[in-house]
Formats: sequence, C-alpha cells, structure tokens
Amino acid sequence: MTGTEVPGVGSVPGRTTPDVVVVGYGPVGMVAAALLGRAGHRVLVLERYAGLYNLPRAASFDDETMRTLARLGVAEELLPKVRVQPTYEWRNASGDLLIEQSFAETGRSGWAEWNMMYQPDLEAALDTVCRSMARVEVRHDSTVVALEQAADHVTVTFEGPEGPQRVETAYVLGCDGGNSFVRTSLGVDLHDYGFSEPWMVCDFRFRRPTEVPRALQLGDPLGPTSIISLGPVHHRFSFMLDSVGDFETERDPQKVWKRVASYLTPDDADLIRVATYTFRSLIAHEWRRGGVLLVGDAAHQMPPFLGQGMCSGFRDAQNLAFKLDLVLRGGAPDDILDTYQTEREPHVRAVTEKGIELGHLQTLRDPERAAERDRALLARRAKSAAPEPMRFPDLTEGLFTRGTCAGRGQLSVQGVVDDGTRRDRLDQIVGGGFHLLVDEDRLAALERDRLLHGLTEAGVRVVVLCEKTQAHPTATVVLDVDGTYRAWFAELGCDAVVVRPDFYVYGTAKGSSAAAALVIELLEAIQADATECETAEA
Repeated sequence: MTGTEVPGVGSVPGRTTPDVVVVGYGPVGMVAAALLGRAGHRVLVLERYAGLYNLPRAASFDDETMRTLARLGVAEELLPKVRVQPTYEWRNASGDLLIEQSFAETGRSGWAEWNMMYQPDLEAALDTVCRSMARVEVRHDSTVVALEQAADHVTVTFEGPEGPQRVETAYVLGCDGGNSFVRTSLGVDLHDYGFSEPWMVCDFRFRRPTEVPRALQLGDPLGPTSIISLGPVHHRFSFMLDSVGDFETERDPQKVWKRVASYLTPDDADLIRVATYTFRSLIAHEWRRGGVLLVGDAAHQMPPFLGQGMCSGFRDAQNLAFKLDLVLRGGAPDDILDTYQTEREPHVRAVTEKGIELGHLQTLRDPERAAERDRALLARRAKSAAPEPMRFPDLTEGLFTRGTCAGRGQLSVQGVVDDGTRRDRLDQIVGGGFHLLVDEDRLAALERDRLLHGLTEAGVRVVVLCEKTQAHPTATVVLDVDGTYRAWFAELGCDAVVVRPDFYVYGTAKGSSAAAALVIELLEAIQADATECETAEA
C-alpha cells in the first residue's frame, strides 16, 4: 500500500493501495471486510488490539444473520456451537409469565430465528474467512490516530509496531464500536434516547449438564435479572446495579455465587468472567461524511433486550458492502452511498425503540408500578395466550424501484430448491449478488427482449422457478422444493421479484411488461455494464 511520506511517518511498504480501510476487527468489521474481499476489493483492516478480543459480548443472532454467515461459508461450522432457542420469557418476581415471544425453527431467511452463541466461536470462524482472502489484510496492534479527507481519498494515520504509518484509501469504514475513534474524529454527535443503565454481566462455563433458564428476563423490582444461554456450554447471568460504583463490591465471586445460588453451584459451572456494562441507546446523527462511514455500534447502540445489536451491525455491513462494490467498480455514482443511512436508520430506530420499551417494562424498580405492569400484561396474556412473534420493519426509501409494488423493501424469504444436481437453500445454490426470481412463464419474455443478456452481463443471477429442472445457458432453473416461493409470490401477487445482495426486495412485478420495466430500471440503477457482484475468490 502506498502513501505520501511525511516527516516521522512512513507509508505501508510492499502493498497495493487498499480500496477500503476497515477500522475495528470485531464481528461487524470482520463481516464488512469479508464481504468486500469476497467481491474482489482490496481491504486493509486496522485493529488496535494485539489479537482477537476473545471475550463474549453479544449472546445471540437471528436467521437473517445466519444467512449472512452462510454466505461467508461458516454457518455449518457454527451450527454445533449454537443453541436454537424457540421462546423468550419475561416473568415477574413471583414467576408469573408476562410475555412469551416465539421463534420459528425455520424463519423467513431459511434458518432458525434465534440462535444463542459464545461470541469467541463466531469471531474465530470469521477470522479464518478473512485470513483466507488474498485481498484482505488484517493488521493487529494498529491504532488509528488521524483521518484526513481529500476530494478523492482518505488518508489514515495509525500507530503500529513499526511506528506511525499512513495509507490512502477510497473509503474508510468505522467499525470500532461504541467508543469509536472514527466517529469522534469526525465530530459526529449522538442522539441519546436517555435509556442508560448499569449492569453486571457474569459468564459461566458448564462443568456438567445443568437445567437453567435459557432465555429469561426477570422483572423483579428488587433486582432485575437477565438469564441467557451462550450456546451449549456457556451461560450468562446479568444483574441490574443501582449505580456503576456498586460493581467493585458486587463483582466479588462469593457475592456472584450467592446471586445465582438458586440456579447454579460451583459443582455445576465455573465462573469465567464478571464485567460491567452500561446499556445505552444512542444513534449517530450522521453515518457518512465524505469517504468515511460509520458501521455497527459506531453508528448506533441499543439495549440488549432484543438481542439485535450485533445483528443490526451485520445488516449495516451487508447494506454498505454491495453499494461500495457498485461504486468501486465504477457501476454506480458515489451518492448511492447516501442511501445507506436513509435505509438503515429508520430500521435501527424501530428496533432500538422496541428494545427500550421492553427494557422499561423489565427494569421497573418501583413496586407499585411493577404491580401495575403485571396486571396489564397478565390481562393481555389472558386474552391471547399464544406466544408473540417478533417481526422487524421493512426498509422504506432508498435503493429500490421507484414504483409502488407489494414487497418493496421487505426482507426476502429463502426456501429450499433443487437445481437438478443438488438440493439446498437458494443462497447456497445460486450464490450472492442481485437475484431476479421469476416463474417459468416470464423467462421467454426476458429472452425475447434481450434483457436476459443484460442481466447476465450485470452479474444478476436469474433464477427460474419451474415444476421441472432443466439446463439453461444463463439462468438457473430450480424446483421450489417446499413451496416457499410459490406461497411468497401468491402473497405478493407477483411473478417476478428482484432481491438485492443484502436480501431485501428491490421490487416486484406482475406480467411480462411490468417485469421488463422492473429489469430495465434495475439495470439503469446499478449501471449494468460495470457490475460483477462476486469474484472467483468467493
């Protein structure tokens, strides 16, 4: 990587200038780097720690996240290390069930909707992916100390083992967490929802099989408590503190064991970590300034009651990666990156506000207000004892078809298909990138209008849903094994769907003329002649 020499500061020797510098090598930085490297771009990752952080923070992820992990080739490796959780309980101090949320074994994205995990396992898998890519370079023990923006590049200065160095790049992704240096250096302010609470987090490793609640929020005014599985062999108990100062005394192992005595003993598990966190609800006012973009906790922090902090960061990375791919290949204008915050912020705000709502219910310390909460929730549950499903909002404005259509901005479904040689989830059969899903009646019209050729040149995968598989020179013809796509098309009232690389629906159409118009609009939006969404390195 080359850079301008300045007194006392060296360039990074022997490397080509990176397309993107990723600051921070937590899970979100890893996913961003892997997606960009997979697309064929040169990525330099700068991480201030000397190695992987190797401590659990996040405890779970959803089916949309597993879909991302499957795209990166680590889902099957992680499956034995996660615990699929079907329900999430919210109980009061007396043990009465106030809220029960349900999670499907196979969700919209084709995987289990809620997966409990031990974060170091996830990071080890993602690290292996990043290090397998020739175009991704990870530099540990490298602390970014300055960013300078010019019209066509960003200069990053960092302190490494060889002293201060600087490198020029087209774009910088700040994936450096809640205390983000990148965000601070830009002077970006935060919107604070005012929901801030100190908690003590206690992690255990089982010594033997032990029955412990796997997903429980205990709304006890005397001490709100969270009990969450961290996969098959780890577990987390979190206790709300009256103040941050209480941590120094409450962290004593004897006090911790006393707190968990009704669930665990030292014969059952080892106490491996006690830490304090202040759960915050913050959203950056600006997620992009020039060539610098904020991703994950650097852009937003939310309370953990929905388990969506890391998942939201993965959505950020997916959203940005495919748009940066379009821009770096010269196929789309730079201002397409402005749609990143336009799309992601409303989604993040909706999830954050729902988490705050549930957090307020769980952490009531006034006994009278807690009793009032219990009466209201028990009455609501008496009317409908069915578990409450969790559904996150669609995206609204951004990189979507201009026309109004069913499903626009919706998370796409994923089902099992068969292409005549193998049977698997659709993503594993056709790969990443943009997808056009059509029924077999639309294929002939696309060929007649020469749109199939344009889609192929643009790197858009055309997937034809048929009753019988057959060979085709450019399209992938598949059998809809479990009827997922037939049901989805019927629900939307369409026979053509364009799905973006981040799994969200660009647009839908009904009939040949409408499908042709949708394809033409897509090709204009992504500048078809310059776009190829994945390389052989994938």
